[in-house]
Amino acid sequence: MANSENVDASSASENERLRFSVSLVRQGRHSFYTLTMPSNVLARTCVVSSRKEDPKHGFQRVLDEKRALEIANYIDTGMGTIPNSIVLSAQPAANLKVIGRGKTLEFSDTPGAFLILDGQHRVYGFSKASTQLRVPVVVYNGLSRRDESRLFIDINTKQRPVPAQLLLDIKQLADIEDESEGILREVFDSFNSDIRSSLFGMMAPYESVKNKITRVTFNSAVKPLLEIFSGRDIVDIYDILNNYLSAVRRCVDPKWDSQVVAKPVVFRALMGLFPSVAQRVLDRFSGDYSEANFFEIVSGIFAGMPKNKLDVPGTSWVALRDYFEKRLRSKLTL
Repeated sequence: MANSENVDASSASENERLRFSVSLVRQGRHSFYTLTMPSNVLARTCVVSSRKEDPKHGFQRVLDEKRALEIANYIDTGMGTIPNSIVLSAQPAANLKVIGRGKTLEFSDTPGAFLILDGQHRVYGFSKASTQLRVPVVVYNGLSRRDESRLFIDINTKQRPVPAQLLLDIKQLADIEDESEGILREVFDSFNSDIRSSLFGMMAPYESVKNKITRVTFNSAVKPLLEIFSGRDIVDIYDILNNYLSAVRRCVDPKWDSQVVAKPVVFRALMGLFPSVAQRVLDRFSGDYSEANFFEIVSGIFAGMPKNKLDVPGTSWVALRDYFEKRLRSKLTL
């Protein structure tokens, strides 16, 4: 797959012509052809025009080779299927012709025959894969660069991506969860559904909600803790974390809105603080991780804390965790 600036339309050989059955589709003021092509044909006939390489006329993003290689590996597993259409704009090098009463598309088998409007990583992934696929394709013909760039904008702004938290929620259905994702899902669900949960009513399992804890935030905050819970089952993990957060809320609720612990920055900072607090409970109370024992450790952190520290916590959970850690050390007594 080459850059479009390196293509010489006159280099196409009229003897190297390909034909594919097509259907004509009209939408608004545009029409296009739908067909399927072998992935190796796409790989050798398609180009991109990136903004970086062509600041004047280019509009594509810079290719992420790692992402393309992931697509290639996915295809080569034998389980991969990519039903989304590659969207192309025929270039002069294609010498595109419609024959057979409009049912067949003929074009030159040459680099630069098509400019990719959508799907550059998939096409590059096809070129790196050992497996060949038949790929759905949409071909526009006769577009100006203005039309091509406008279609690129429409394709990339009108489609709304699936929320990351929903993808995490349904990984179990797809049977592609790893062990840690399964643990995190069950602990999250316990916080979401157990009426005794310190976070009851503060969880957002399927979509992003302001000042509620999504699966993405929860997993980012809790996953680093799984190592210290090694050997404990999901019920234990939930009970210990719930006791810890219940103790925190005993300190926080009288002074702050109860929802403050669900702010992503605050929640991640509290989870970052957890190992230090748990170590003190282990040392002082022989590992009895009750709410009362957690309260003994954390109460000093929040006593006398300026109210705006949690009302306006900033954007860095690491900085807030370090602030909590400093207050925890200052309350240490031997």
